[in-house]
Amino acid sequence: MGKPTGFLEIPRQDRGYAPVAERVRHFQEFMTSLPESEVRRQGSRCMDCGIPFCHQGCPVNNIIPDWNDLVYRGDWRQALEILHSTNNFPEFTGRVCPAPCEASCTLNLSDSPVTIKTIECAIIDKGWEMGWVQPQIAEHRTGKRVAVIGSGPAGMACAQQLARAGHGVVVYDKHPRIGGLLAYGIPDFKLGNYLIDRRIAQMLAEGVEFRPNSHVGRHVPVGKLLDEFDALVLACGAEQPRDLPIAGRDLYGIHFAMDYLIQQNQRDEGRTIPKADEITARDKDVVVIGGGDTGSDCIGTAVRQGARSVMQLEIMPKPPVQEDKLLTWPRWPMKLRTSTSHQEGCDRDWEVGSKAFLGENGWVTAVQAVRMQWQKQPDGRQAMQEVIGSEFAIKAELVLLAMGFTQPVHEGLLAELGTAYDERGNVRANNDNYQTSINRVFAAGDVRSGQSLVVWAIREGRQCARAVDEYLLGQSELPR
Repeated sequence: MGKPTGFLEIPRQDRGYAPVAERVRHFQEFMTSLPESEVRRQGSRCMDCGIPFCHQGCPVNNIIPDWNDLVYRGDWRQALEILHSTNNFPEFTGRVCPAPCEASCTLNLSDSPVTIKTIECAIIDKGWEMGWVQPQIAEHRTGKRVAVIGSGPAGMACAQQLARAGHGVVVYDKHPRIGGLLAYGIPDFKLGNYLIDRRIAQMLAEGVEFRPNSHVGRHVPVGKLLDEFDALVLACGAEQPRDLPIAGRDLYGIHFAMDYLIQQNQRDEGRTIPKADEITARDKDVVVIGGGDTGSDCIGTAVRQGARSVMQLEIMPKPPVQEDKLLTWPRWPMKLRTSTSHQEGCDRDWEVGSKAFLGENGWVTAVQAVRMQWQKQPDGRQAMQEVIGSEFAIKAELVLLAMGFTQPVHEGLLAELGTAYDERGNVRANNDNYQTSINRVFAAGDVRSGQSLVVWAIREGRQCARAVDEYLLGQSELPR
């Protein structure tokens, strides 16, 4: 513990953002970093608790108190070493992770947790700036080859770990750009693609081979991969979106959120979208159905595209502004969360169900909605029911369905493999050996666990890499 009285003397200060009026004019990142001196002061606030609850909150088990102390002391390079020992891509999590570690921080009991996410991001950004992030090339090659299908955070983490263990790794992705969800599902104003590109360059130097535009199960037969490789890792995500099959669903102007977000990211990288396929919010009244992070990303994108208005609907009740710490800490609390996109201009409404889409000449013009409320059922359960007589309409020329994902896409790759599924439709594989029902085939990330966070995907990719390494060699020195 570098400064025993740091948490008493120094108030919490987090990084900031460019003014709304300025940042909505572009799709670049708008985060403003803290000065190095202030980051060190914030690191001194860490109490180095006897039981570090932040570890419990962090899916990748970051050794948070250690690098907090090292930052306070000015030993940034050692802080980077410790950070990289548990997290392959802290520049990703330092930008898009919701920071469950901060919710678990002991100082969160007084609503002033250590700015763990900001410190993490500062460490890795300084590491890149100083040239400390270098390829870690394996000293010996094993002669074993592994194919990783999917280049999102789980696939990238798994591939990097396996390459560092000396295996020959080839990553396949159906998209033209490597990065999966990181490159296409997250807007550039939250996570710039340059961050992914420099990690790709590092991994190429470490021996990873990338094959974009390679849709396994469609353009690339999976049987061919089973013949050519010693092991196969499924890291293709859970891309089956949850639909809203109500009257009017076939009207033009109603789209899944990911189709909309992917298009904007493609524009940002210079690709031209055919006019007939274009999805844009410009000069339109936009309704986003779904209250999670994807819905928030749609809001920020729509505002930047010049939407006339943006409304976000959530079927669940409005969460409390402040959680009851004695009931929730150190767990992740259910509370009202306002993102930077929300601050840029949108209306939000809770306990709203969608009854039908209304339209004219084949195009959507409104969402027919109804108020919902929780009611106790005869068996004692609580269930959402419509409030009689509460129907109303919301003007909408573009509707974005951001209600999450139900499971991985079964058609193609998974059907060709014949993998077994769990009760939710995800690929069945335990979190000990990550092996599916098919010999030599492993699964990690959302394809195995269902839709989750980037940080969970990195954790699964790392653990799966160790399981594959152990399967191929009989033992593994990779961290779990």
